[in-house]
Amino acid sequence: MSVLLGLLTALAYGSGDFLGGSASRRASTVAVLLLAQACAFVAAIAYALLFGGEGAVRDLALGAVAGGLNVTALGFLYQGLATGRMGVVAPVTAVVGSLVPIAWGLGNGERPSGIAFVGVGCAIVAGGLIARERDIGGDVSTARAVQWAILAGVGFGSSFVFYAETSEDSGFWPVLAGRSIALPLVLVFALVTRAAIDMGRSERRLAVTAGALDVTGTALLLLAVRRGLTAVVAPIAALAPAFTVGLAWLIVHEPIARSQVAGLALACVGLALIAGG
Repeated sequence: MSVLLGLLTALAYGSGDFLGGSASRRASTVAVLLLAQACAFVAAIAYALLFGGEGAVRDLALGAVAGGLNVTALGFLYQGLATGRMGVVAPVTAVVGSLVPIAWGLGNGERPSGIAFVGVGCAIVAGGLIARERDIGGDVSTARAVQWAILAGVGFGSSFVFYAETSEDSGFWPVLAGRSIALPLVLVFALVTRAAIDMGRSERRLAVTAGALDVTGTALLLLAVRRGLTAVVAPIAALAPAFTVGLAWLIVHEPIARSQVAGLALACVGLALIAGG
C-alpha cells in the first residue's frame, strides 16, 4: 500500500507542477504561487475537518516547520532555475530531496530488503534522469545554481522528515499547520517584492488546481510514510518529474530527451523491485 500511495503522491505533485508551471508561463510566478497556496490552505482545512484526528501541539509544530521548509525550498528552487541551467538544477534538487529522508530513515533503523534497496537506488537515479531537461543557452557557470539546488533539495527532504515524524492520531492537522505557515510566507514575499498578482481566468484555474493537487500530494505523502518505510517512500515520491514530463509531452507536445526515456524505464524497474521486496 505504501508503494501505491508513494506513486499517487508523485502523480499529484508532478501534475500540480505541470499546471503551476503552465500558469507561470503567462502570469507572474509569485501570483501563481500565492493563489495556489491560498487554495491549498482552504483544501487543507477541509482535509483536517473531514478526516478528524487530534491536533496535538507537537504534531502541529512539526507540520508548521515542514510547511515553512517546503515553501522556502520552493523559493530556493525558483532562484536556482533563474540563475542556472534547468538540466542541472532539477536533477540535483530531486536527488538531494530523496537522499535526505532516505538517510534519516536508515539512521533511525529502517532496513529495507536487499531487493527493495536496489529498487530504491534505481528510483533515485531515475528521478535525476527524468528531471533533466535539454540544456538551454551557452557556456554558463552553474556553481551558484547548484548551491541553490542543494539547498532546495535539503529543504524538501527535511520537510518530508518532519511530516514523517507526526503521529498517525493527528490526522491531516499537520498538513493544515504547514499551509498556515506557507501562505503568510508567500504573501509577505509578494508584498516585499511588490510582484504583480494579476492573472487571467485560465491562469487562475490552473493555479487553483495546482494548489489542490499540491496539498493532496502532501496528504498522500503523510499516509504513505505512516504505512511504510521512509527510505522506500521517499524515492517513489521523488518520481514526480515523470508525470510532469509525461503531461508536457502529451498536452503541449514537448519533446522527451533520451535520458528522460531511460529514466522512465529505470523508474518502472525500481518500482517493480521495491514492490517485490
